[in-house]
Amino acid sequence: MRVSGADYERLGARADDLVSFDGHRAYLRMVNGHCAALVVEAHSGQLFCSVYEARPQICRDLARGSAECLAERDAKLERPLLALRRERM
Repeated sequence: MRVSGADYERLGARADDLVSFDGHRAYLRMVNGHCAALVVEAHSGQLFCSVYEARPQICRDLARGSAECLAERDAKLERPLLALRRERM
């Protein structure tokens, strides 16, 4: 997902860990098929955002529980489980 200058600034000290650049464009870095800011809880397999209060605008625009959010979650349902399996290997 694209990251603006304001998003980068809002991420503060975590920005360098979470953002990668392609030329002059910045994007959220992906790890194991999901955003680097998402953390997998080992006991539940659920993902949570480690920078929720500072998340980029594109993440803010996708309202939690909205039809768009549910469609994205549905499309990516297996990703946390795959990431959790990789961590256990």
